[in-house]
Amino acid sequence: MALRNALRYFERQHHEELIKEFAEELHSYGRIYMYRFRPDYEMRARPISEYPGKCEQAKAIMLMIQNNLDYAVAQHPHELITYGGNGAVFQNWAQYLLTMQYLSEMTEEQTLTIYSGHPMGLFPSHKEAPRVVVTNGMVVPNYSKPDDWEKFNALGVSQYGQMTAGSYMYIGPQGIVHGTTITVLNGFRKIKTIPKGGLFVTSGLGGMSGAQPKAGNIAGCITVCAEVNPKITHIRHSQGWINEVIEDIDELVQRVSLAKANKEIVSIGYLGNVVDVWEKFYDKNIYIDLGSDQTSLHNPWAGGYYPADISFEEANAMIADNPELFKTKVQESLRRHTNAINKHTEKGTYYFDYGNAFLLEASRAGADVMAENGIDFRYPSYVQDIMGPMCFDFGFGPFRWVCASGNPDDLQKTDVIACEVLEEMAKTAPAEIQQQMQDNIHWIKGAQKNKLVVGSQARILYADAEGRMKIAEAFNQAIANGAIGTIVLGRDHHDVSGTDSPYRETSNIYDGSRFTADMAIHNVIGDSFRGATWVSIHNGGGVGWGEVINGGFGMVLDGTKEASKRLQSMLFWDVNNGISRRSWARNEGAIFAIKRAMETQPLLKVTIPNIVDEQLF
Repeated sequence: MALRNALRYFERQHHEELIKEFAEELHSYGRIYMYRFRPDYEMRARPISEYPGKCEQAKAIMLMIQNNLDYAVAQHPHELITYGGNGAVFQNWAQYLLTMQYLSEMTEEQTLTIYSGHPMGLFPSHKEAPRVVVTNGMVVPNYSKPDDWEKFNALGVSQYGQMTAGSYMYIGPQGIVHGTTITVLNGFRKIKTIPKGGLFVTSGLGGMSGAQPKAGNIAGCITVCAEVNPKITHIRHSQGWINEVIEDIDELVQRVSLAKANKEIVSIGYLGNVVDVWEKFYDKNIYIDLGSDQTSLHNPWAGGYYPADISFEEANAMIADNPELFKTKVQESLRRHTNAINKHTEKGTYYFDYGNAFLLEASRAGADVMAENGIDFRYPSYVQDIMGPMCFDFGFGPFRWVCASGNPDDLQKTDVIACEVLEEMAKTAPAEIQQQMQDNIHWIKGAQKNKLVVGSQARILYADAEGRMKIAEAFNQAIANGAIGTIVLGRDHHDVSGTDSPYRETSNIYDGSRFTADMAIHNVIGDSFRGATWVSIHNGGGVGWGEVINGGFGMVLDGTKEASKRLQSMLFWDVNNGISRRSWARNEGAIFAIKRAMETQPLLKVTIPNIVDEQLF
């Protein structure tokens, strides 16, 4: 990977004399270099009891690392890439082996420090300290542009950890399926339309984006998801993530027309370019209710987004042979893509940016995506319009857990426990959060039926601080009683408090602070001394290098009183840190949520902003 990235860097810098030499070197030695020290054993999460070690927490981290590299979970497992095209767990296999060795030797009086995949070593600490501290891509801001990443990654001094790839908390597509389901449901609510018979058009069937059609089915609409890669399209079909695959655009028009007439719930993978879909549907007067895009536009010049009117094979050849022309073609397509979307939105389509940097890259390409003020985008981020005000402001975000026993029965038991907790909470929950509660009860009841487990026995649901603490405490008691085995708690970084991302997670913060990263840093520091088993902080993730700072955690529950104390302290902070920031920005839902949090915890004291009377302006 380092050789490949170095070659890309030289190409960008037009070092012609080095390109030929390096390409030959890559051809001769690249495979040996990349796969040197790669283990020959099966890469998967094993039951925690099978891991060697002196510390149960360290064994749990070993389990999660192997789950991130499971062939069924990882996008490019041999290259240590979990998802997003470049979201790495480590930079090479030597780092993996050394990390696993350190974890197998670790005691509860040591902490392992990981620097962009490189294990610095075991340092003396104490039992309540994190067992592992992870950083990825934390370069000085002035050296945080995409070209900088190519250089530093080629040198082996920094890596792109995405969000949950480099923090060992990815659980396969289930996480994004749930988030996308919530987004689609609330998208239809926003336009006051029921999903049944409604049409959702989007693109991307890769690692994260492959969840879209499955989520559309769960939400209950018609989904058309375009993808140019035949291999991944047919893989998603074989996995049951899409119901049908269509390669002819006219056949797609007929099939969607029939589905709309019959109000079907169906997901269709169109093997072709999404630009053609938007243009054809406009010409044929097919009304689109919801529209978005989830291609990897954080990485547009290396296959994250493919231009129209060029075959998949031709585009791949162009990336290698003529990268400048490829960039030109991508930007031409982004302009066409945007023009077609604009025509549909004039007819009433609700379009939202899905946090993949579509609007950002379209604006850089000169597409017509800016609002009249010349500052904002004409279309909102899904966080601005949907997830922010409907979920994050109220403290609801992607709480997840992994059954470290690897036993499906444990997962089923935890589903029952979580559902019972949520149903009990819903009896007294205020009206402001009843919809969120019911959505999650509906989700957890259907979780087994939807067959979402890939890799480890894991589950996700959107919960607030109270819900997370009560569910975690119920798990800890069940462990203490011998009903289930060890549980690993975590969350996506895409949450209330862990991520500062001005075009996604914090895009609905309008006081000017969305371009600051204080919240993410506060979050990871606060988690580290409140009981997290491991913490992570990354530059980059989802929207691109230099565009976001995001933090995450993992927490092991072992049924002890100490674990109960940790979860109460850390989970409360992990959510309310973000709510307090959103409240200070005068977000109405967050003001409600932080006032409610102060009522439940007398030690919490947060300043509430004074809202200025609009008539005074």
